[in-house]
Amino acid sequence: MAEEIKKLVPQSLWGYFYDLTQIPRPTGQMERVTRYIIETGKSLGLETEQDAVGNVLIRKPASQGFENKPVTILQSHLDMVPQKNSDVKHDFTKDPIDAYIDGDWVKARGTTLGADNGIGAAMALSVMADKSLKHGPLEALFTIDEEVGMDGAFGLKQSFLKGRTLINCDSEEEGKLFIGCAGGADLNITFKYCKGSPLIEGDVAVRLFLSGLKGGHSGVDIHLGRANANKLLFRFLKEAVRNYGVRIASVEGGSLRNAIPREAEAIITLPKDNVELLWELAADFQDTYRTEYAGIEENITLTAELTDKPQMLIPEEIQDDLINSVEACQNGVITMLSAFPDTVESSSNLAVVKSSEGQIDIKILTRSSSESRKAAILSSLESVFSLAGAKVEFGSAYNGWQPDASSPLLHTMEAVYEQLNDSKPAVAVMHAGLECGIIQGVFPDMDMVSFGPTLKHPHSPDEVVSISSVARTYELLKATLSKI
Repeated sequence: MAEEIKKLVPQSLWGYFYDLTQIPRPTGQMERVTRYIIETGKSLGLETEQDAVGNVLIRKPASQGFENKPVTILQSHLDMVPQKNSDVKHDFTKDPIDAYIDGDWVKARGTTLGADNGIGAAMALSVMADKSLKHGPLEALFTIDEEVGMDGAFGLKQSFLKGRTLINCDSEEEGKLFIGCAGGADLNITFKYCKGSPLIEGDVAVRLFLSGLKGGHSGVDIHLGRANANKLLFRFLKEAVRNYGVRIASVEGGSLRNAIPREAEAIITLPKDNVELLWELAADFQDTYRTEYAGIEENITLTAELTDKPQMLIPEEIQDDLINSVEACQNGVITMLSAFPDTVESSSNLAVVKSSEGQIDIKILTRSSSESRKAAILSSLESVFSLAGAKVEFGSAYNGWQPDASSPLLHTMEAVYEQLNDSKPAVAVMHAGLECGIIQGVFPDMDMVSFGPTLKHPHSPDEVVSISSVARTYELLKATLSKI
């Protein structure tokens, strides 16, 4: 039962996390969760306020003897990525997360768990509730809508925060202290056409469905080499169109810009005489994909089944331009950071392809620690799709967080970690986007470090968080607050 989570240690932290699993909080649905944070802060007798964009701040006075210490900010975001398996019935706008314990892991049944960043928020609330801790004055900052647009961080004003030392609780690898992250930018692409083409007499309709992929966080998991459902489906479509008289009626793959697409489907038509050949082609491509991704993806499945005929087809010239541009689109890891071995510098995620009446929309998220490389990748992608006749627009963008190895907070946390663990933590730069880059733009003098317990596969239904890691990370946080 999900309530067993409340018995985990530390109980206060896990109790708050359980509460968060019961509150639907996908990006854009922040009213209930911000109300919960506000009510919690006030119930603790602490100063609590909300800014104009919806961020919530709870202030806690210093413990006795620590009144002259600087103000420290604990920062986390409240929204979660809504992803589920296709066979799971779950409405993220109203259903609680069905979380459960499996050994050392907390998981969710068929959906994302929301430990990203519910665990960080729960840690902050637990600190604010604990009267036994030793610390200077604290501010717990809970930002909204981080996962799509980072609206909360972008809306911050200097007057809202008193502190200039910030611990971001949104990393996902215990034993690492992060001092930098990649920036990101959205690319929105549209193929438009006046009207569809009529069906070809004698053709039959087939539904193609590519599934079984792992997906994951397009920053944290991009280096794992996982398959992108959009890329695989269009690779198949190119062959089917070229050799079997296939026409595309509709296509849909992926759902969120920051999640690697796990599923994609298309409704196609083709001559009836070619159906058996299409079945064979689908089987061959499935085998090829499983061979190419052996050891990375275990369950790639490409099915093809007869379905009802569509009303219209995508015009042939639009179809061909779409296939060729998606095939040519850069996807996955593009460059690596030489200064931080095994860390991705730049990547691209072909996140969403979706057709509707009269147009096809494509969404791509590009990440890079280098602003110049990010601009170069965006320019390359713009060229690919512009040559194909699509309209290309640059969407929201955010800067990376520039590393500062001389950070006083970093040195404090390094020393505390070594004292607790008899080993040194790794100091790293993250390819995923953190709000720290945006906060650095608003507060150039902010001293920041990001840390957190071990989470695996955020932004996918495989998301899990380590119970023992949460306990150790929380001890590190408490000890750090007593030393700042």
